Order: sequence, then C-alpha cells, then structure tokens
Amino acid sequence: MSDVTERFLRYVSFDTQSEESSMSTPSTDRQLDLARALLRELRDMGASNARMDEYGYVYAAIPANRPELEKAPALGFIAHMDTAPAMSGRHVKPRIVEAYDGGDIVLNRELGITMRRADFPCLGECVGQDLIVTDGTTLLGADDKAGIAEIMAMAARLLSNPGIPRGPVCIAFTPDEEIGRGADHFDVTGFGAAAAYTVDGGPIGELEYENFNAASGAVSIKGVSIHPGDAKGRMRNAILLGMEFQSLLPAAEAPMYTEGYEGFFHLDHFTGDVENARMEYIIRDHDRERFEGRKRLFQAAASYLNTKYGGGTLEASVKDSYYNMKEQIKPHMYLIEMASEAMKDAGIEPRVVPIRGGTDGARLSYMGLPCPNLSTGGYHYHGKFEYIPAQSMEKMTDVLVGIVKRAAAVQAV
Repeated sequence: MSDVTERFLRYVSFDTQSEESSMSTPSTDRQLDLARALLRELRDMGASNARMDEYGYVYAAIPANRPELEKAPALGFIAHMDTAPAMSGRHVKPRIVEAYDGGDIVLNRELGITMRRADFPCLGECVGQDLIVTDGTTLLGADDKAGIAEIMAMAARLLSNPGIPRGPVCIAFTPDEEIGRGADHFDVTGFGAAAAYTVDGGPIGELEYENFNAASGAVSIKGVSIHPGDAKGRMRNAILLGMEFQSLLPAAEAPMYTEGYEGFFHLDHFTGDVENARMEYIIRDHDRERFEGRKRLFQAAASYLNTKYGGGTLEASVKDSYYNMKEQIKPHMYLIEMASEAMKDAGIEPRVVPIRGGTDGARLSYMGLPCPNLSTGGYHYHGKFEYIPAQSMEKMTDVLVGIVKRAAAVQAV
C-alpha cells in the first residue's frame, strides 16, 4: 500500500465534521484531534516551524535545499481538515475495491446499499483501479482528507529525497472550509508563501481558477393571520407571499437546470406560517456583471411585492460571500501553466474547468495570496457514494512534487 493511501485511511478515521450553527473557531473541537495528529507528523518528518494557532490552523514549512533557491518566493499548498455537515463522518469504514471490474459495487449488503454503474456512469473512468469506498452509512472524507494526504505525502517525499531540487515550500491545513469559514483566520503573512494551491478538487486532472461570485439572500415576510372563516379581504398569507416572491425569479435559473458557467438562484430554506415566513437563498454567477444583476433582481422582486401589498410586507437582504478568483489569478497564470505541465509529466491530461461552488482559494486570492485549485481525484463528495481511486492520489502526489520541481527550475534561472 502506498504512503499516500496509508495516510488517507488514517486521516478518515478522524471525525472532523464542521458545524454551521457553532460560533467558535474551529466550529467543532473534534477538528483539533486531526490538527494535532498532523502537527506531530509534520514535526516527526522534519518540517520547519510546524505550529498550530489558537484557531486550529496548522502551518509548516520546508526550506529550500539549494543555495540559489533560498531567497526564492515560497510556494504554498493548502487543504482543509473538516468534512461536510451534510452526512456523518463518524466511524468511517473505508474499503478498497481492488482492480474495479466496472460493475455495480455493493457498499453494504445488510442495508441493501449499492453504488450502481447505471446511476454513476463516471465509475467507467475508474475500471482497473483500486477504489476506496464507504460502507454506505457515512461519507468517506476525501473532501478534503485526500488533499491532506497528498500534501503530506509530497512533504515526506521532499524531505526524504534531497536530490529533488526545491525552493521554499509552505503548508497549511485549515478548519471549517465546508461552512465557508476556512479563510476567516488564515494568516497570509505568517504562512509565508507568495502564491499557493488549494488541493481540494474532484476527479483527477481538474485544474480550476474560476469560481462563482457568491451572495446569500434572505427574505422575511409579514403576513396577517385571521380565522379562515372570516379571512376575506383581511388575511395575508406569508407562505403564499413567499411563493409569489419565488415565482418572480427565473424558473429555469435554478441549480437543477444549470451547468458550466450558468448561474442560479437557489432557495435553500423556507420556513413559516400564515403570520411570518422566511426564505433563505444562495445567489451565484461566474460573471460579475450578471451577478450584480441577479442581486438587483432579487431586491426588485421584494420592492414590487411591497408596492403591491404595502410597505414593510417583505424585507429582503443580500450579503456578498466571495468573488470569482479569476481576476486575481490572471496576473499569475504561471501557476496554471506549472500545474498543467506537472500533470502532463505524470501522465494526466489537465482539464481547466470552472468551479460550480466556492473554495478557500477564492477568498485567499482576494487576501493577497493567488491560489488556484487542484484536483484530489475524488468523486461524489458529501455523501455515502463518495469514492476515490488510490492511483489518483498517488498520481496527484507526483503532480505536487512535480510543481515544486518546476517552480525550482524557474526560480533557479
């Protein structure tokens, strides 16, 4: 079993789910268990200045091993420790399906849970590989413990092989990425890198430097509750007003109808009764101008209904969450070129794709740390059908080492 696979299987044994309702950082203390383990491993392998801060962020460095590279700009690699709140990450029981034959995979015979090839056609990309799967009762945690394992395996290889030329390398593992707080307390200055990669993507070969512009929207609705028998002309049903608000947004611009660069309005939560209702949305678009237009439309829908039913009936608010990192990466396209060439060297065909979501790298890019995203090799994150080929993690470790070597070659010139 390869080093990266052994590390991954060890890391998924830690329950590190984040919790959105928590106001602490990290949002769950159990993330600190993995943070402490990673800190010990970094120190044991000889990483420099390995430390954990008061918020549970783990940082370390690998110094240059050539005199001419000692003052070169440092290159960073980042992954997150938490797993998604969407499904339990406790008592993960991974299993390796060796030399996958292309058929259905029974995850849990007792519970009748099977990953069917017909439902998950991307399994066809993985025939002949060793797939690490769940037992159907938890998520796996490849998002992003695969990224952690690949970075740690890279670090171990660099530190144990002085023949690999390298400039300064920085490493960071963050909490709470899954609830949008992974960059909240990230110490960009203390991290020390001039540029970095998050290792937090999907199937092998994906290379991402474009993501959604993102905002959260909320609508609070005040109704009037009257006995239904006496309601004519007096009742104002907050639930129905919420439905009317939703009808004013483009029906075809919901997540289930969009792909690629297409944005959307997503009604994520709806609670209420006749008297009061609340709707919570996420608003997304890759294009900044269209993004601003979506926010204006959201507010205009509320204004229209207030005109129709009376001022103060609806209160709409919009708060920006993060922006497309493309504008921050464009002056640093060498990062994309280095990653693409390192993938080709490892026998991987790079595929530059837009992220239909967010990443810590987007926020970090706007904090002064250009930070595109690399694949880990995983599939179907956040659920019981999550899996990752062991060979993909091995190749991604090669890619990370290859990026370091390519950076050193450029810096030495």
